[in-house]
Amino acid sequence: MSIIEIEDIRKPETSQNWINEKLFLGFTVKEYVKRLFTPFNMFAGLIVLIGAIFILERFIFGLDKITEASNEQPWGLLLGVGLFTGVPFSASGFVVGTAVYIFGLKKYRPVVKNAILLGFLGYLFAVVFLMIDLGRPWRIYYPMVISFGPASVMFLVAWHVSLYLTVQAFEFSPSAFDWLGLKKIRKWVLGMTIALTIAGIMLSTLHQSALGAMFLLAPGKLHPLWYTSYLPWLHLITAIAGGLVFVVVVSKLVLVFMKDRVEPSYRDNLDNITLGIGKATSFILFTYVGLRLSSIAYENAWGYINTPFGHWFLLEFMLFAALPFMFYYGVKIRNVGLVQFSALLTMVAIIINRLNISIIAFNWKLPGHELFFWKEGIVVLSVLTIEILVYRWIVNRMPVLSDETHV
Repeated sequence: MSIIEIEDIRKPETSQNWINEKLFLGFTVKEYVKRLFTPFNMFAGLIVLIGAIFILERFIFGLDKITEASNEQPWGLLLGVGLFTGVPFSASGFVVGTAVYIFGLKKYRPVVKNAILLGFLGYLFAVVFLMIDLGRPWRIYYPMVISFGPASVMFLVAWHVSLYLTVQAFEFSPSAFDWLGLKKIRKWVLGMTIALTIAGIMLSTLHQSALGAMFLLAPGKLHPLWYTSYLPWLHLITAIAGGLVFVVVVSKLVLVFMKDRVEPSYRDNLDNITLGIGKATSFILFTYVGLRLSSIAYENAWGYINTPFGHWFLLEFMLFAALPFMFYYGVKIRNVGLVQFSALLTMVAIIINRLNISIIAFNWKLPGHELFFWKEGIVVLSVLTIEILVYRWIVNRMPVLSDETHV
């Protein structure tokens, strides 16, 4: 048998080994499928299956089959959670990327790839939620080139989200190219790191504030305690805080549930990184609280405080007001657990704030104001479950938590 024939015989085996190594973690397909049958995967699969049935029902029979949406109440959980709540946490990529690549804060380098991945997936699934809500995904380009003009806030948001999603895909691509062994392409993309980071800063800051600016178009619909001309600034500040605390919370969860994938540089530096993020978040939230008080005074909305909506507003505000002190104290005594707990509470506060603005306090005078339909809740849960599964799939294969530096 000739050498050429021997090489031809080995090629399929080598190709199969490469596929098993890259996609199936070194196992055969049969072994990999068998390992998938865990309690978590089976429960997650059930949620995804039920959600997929409801999503199919939505596209076949219409949005009213899974939501309480109407002309008077246009938004539910699909946008309230998937877009308005998810996007501020997706600022993790641009915030940490800016700290590392623009300001040269090298101590945060171990978490920068994870932050960029979280940002990329956050924006990607925000688009998924948007497509489920809007329908007709083949017309996704309409807000950018057909339906609206450059004076429209929707035109601005559509272009910013699509461009920033592209930028984040490029920012994360070095990890994917490293996984695939495409060293030359990876090196070429890494050469654009600074340019991509600057583009990300411009696009993210603009559209994070633009999401707040959308609500300026509805002064009669949004409750006066949440409606303010400061909305663009408030959305931007909470997005910066949200991106930082999301990295803290996810980093802790990864350390607990995926510790076999965490490399020494990530694990050993995580406490100092967490304390540093806690210190920054404290200053950011102090700024937010001061600006929020100024906005209430500027809009002269004090008269609404002693009402049911006012009491609910006070609960949200007091939570935000307590958080910067919790971060400050946690950093001062170097209590990493307290900083992580404060980060989790910050996520809760931001979720409450965004749901208040987009759903609860929106159309507050509408009689019979429904928050959401139970099927919509399951769809949201299923899409979030898919996002978690995709994140886990990527981290299990690509060098997201590795010692290797990003540049």
